[in-house]
Amino acid sequence: MEETNLDIYGDPPIPWSRALKQLEAAPDTQAPRTTWLSTAGPDGRPHLAGVGALWVDGRFYFTSGPGTRKSRNLAANPNCALSMALADLDLVVEGRAAKVTDQATLERLAQRYAAQGWPARATDGALTAEYSAPSAGPPPWHLYVLTALVAYGVATVKPYGATRWRF
Repeated sequence: MEETNLDIYGDPPIPWSRALKQLEAAPDTQAPRTTWLSTAGPDGRPHLAGVGALWVDGRFYFTSGPGTRKSRNLAANPNCALSMALADLDLVVEGRAAKVTDQATLERLAQRYAAQGWPARATDGALTAEYSAPSAGPPPWHLYVLTALVAYGVATVKPYGATRWRF
């Protein structure tokens, strides 16, 4: 991993382990995390939408209905970014999203979502449930995995700093 200090005030680079510790914290030990997905439409216009993202085994996963703008954008251009506020760090992760079709992974992630209160289940290559966020569109929902290429972190408490990590 390549690390670049972006801080202009003399603070040292933020170690990736600081973000990783918060991403890997048990869900019941932290407040629910709002995660934003940024995509670009065919005409280049940006689109930003909240998604239910999970950090599992060093990767982000999120869901979206096939008819939503974010899914249509990802079908045309898989480059995207996820952003979130962690306990002491604002984090942006840029990369490429891909639909997950592997049944074992779908089932494992459905169980993870269910453990957090969304009763998802894996069916016919996607996730389904009795409900989801209104912005997700109707079921079934595709599961996506983000392959991270670069991340940016800005500390919101001491020790401060700003860092870019290339994976």
